[in-house]
Amino acid sequence: MKTQYYTATSLDGFIATEDDSLDWLFPLGDVSDTSYPAFIAEVGALAMGSSTYEWMLRHADTVAAETGAAWPYSQPTWVFSKRTLPTVPGADIRFVRGDVRPVHGAMRAAAADRNIWIVGGGDLAGQFHDAGLLDELIVQVGSVTLGRGKPLFPRQLTSPPLVLVSVRQVGTGFAELRYQVPSGAIAPAV
Repeated sequence: MKTQYYTATSLDGFIATEDDSLDWLFPLGDVSDTSYPAFIAEVGALAMGSSTYEWMLRHADTVAAETGAAWPYSQPTWVFSKRTLPTVPGADIRFVRGDVRPVHGAMRAAAADRNIWIVGGGDLAGQFHDAGLLDELIVQVGSVTLGRGKPLFPRQLTSPPLVLVSVRQVGTGFAELRYQVPSGAIAPAV
């Protein structure tokens, strides 16, 4: 079982624009050409921040057209938010706040021997890293720059650095980078 941050980023390190748009992402390639189908088959639980969750709600029609359902995940999903958010009928969504460590324990139990996916955003993935719970980053780097937006991973990670495990070209729009987080790697306090 691994806790993985799987995401796409612009070449200059942003996962979304300042207004949480992902419109830059979709013209770059077809998700079925990426590692996503094999990746999601091994996921037993998901964590996402409120911005990611609200993006899913705002784009439910687009998501349904692409996947066949407004909520495309059968796995239980923990949404981290300080606000009260609407639910998705029929989806296994659990709203939480605070420290990621006790939630991670519940996610591990629900996932059994499957992986945990930190869907987004970057700060949530950083919180799992800070707690020593993040095992791997799988980043699809798109061939565009945004100039500014929501950062991929708003943490300083220098010592020890991530360990590059693999690089794969995905069409003409992406390079997929897979990094292992060294055991014991904790972000420095700021």
